[in-house]
Amino acid sequence: MNKKTIGIIIGAILLVAGFFYFTKPAEKGSAEPTNHTFGTSSSGVTLTEYADFQCPACAAYHPILKQLKVDYDGYVVFQFRHFPLEALHKNARAAGRAAEAASNQGKFWEMHDYLFENQQQWQDTSDPLSLFESYAEQVGVTDLAKFTTDYRSSTVNDLINADLDAGRALGVESTPTFLIDGKVLDENPSGSIESFAVLLDEAIKAKGGTPPAFRTEQPATSETPVTPAPQQ
Repeated sequence: MNKKTIGIIIGAILLVAGFFYFTKPAEKGSAEPTNHTFGTSSSGVTLTEYADFQCPACAAYHPILKQLKVDYDGYVVFQFRHFPLEALHKNARAAGRAAEAASNQGKFWEMHDYLFENQQQWQDTSDPLSLFESYAEQVGVTDLAKFTTDYRSSTVNDLINADLDAGRALGVESTPTFLIDGKVLDENPSGSIESFAVLLDEAIKAKGGTPPAFRTEQPATSETPVTPAPQQ
C-alpha cells in the first residue's frame, strides 16, 4: 500500500470522526438545581418562588414574602430558585451570580434581600460586579476575593442554568411564578399577605396540620394590599 493510499484512508477516518464529534448532541449541564430554603415546616408545606432579581414584580412581592417567613415560621418552608429573564433585564444573571457567590459563604438570604431592596440602585449599572462586591461586604461576606472568583465561575453559572431548566420543565415562563408543594399556582396571589395566607392555610390543612392561630402585627408597608408590577 503506497503512501498516497494510506493518506487517503487516514483522511477518510479523520473526516468520519470529525463528523460524529461535531454532530453529537450537546451534553446537558451536570449541575443540579439549587436548594435555597428558609425555615422549617412541621406541616411539610413548601412555597417555592421562581424569580428574577431585576424583575420589578418580584421586588414588589419581596416584603410580603419576607413577612410571611416570620408569620409562618415553623409551618412553611420558603424556597427560592433563579429564573433570570435576560432578554428583559441585562443584570439579572449577574445578580443571580452574586447571590450564589454569597451563598458559598453562607450569606445567600442576606444577599437575596439586599439585591431586592436595592434593585433600583444596580439594575441599570454597567459595572454590576463593583456594586455587588460592596453589597457582599455589607451583608457579611468575609472573603471578597473568593466572592469575586465564585461570581465569575462556570460552577455558579451552571447552577443558575439548572434552575432555569427546572423551571421550564414545570412550565415557568414569567416571574415571579409561585408553587405550593411543587404545583404551579394558576395565578399569583394578589399583593397582600392575606391572599398568600389563605393558600398556605389551605395547604397546611390539606396535610392534616393546623395553621398558625395568629400572625404577627403587619408592618406599615403591608397593612394595605400592594399592587405588584405586571408579571414579567
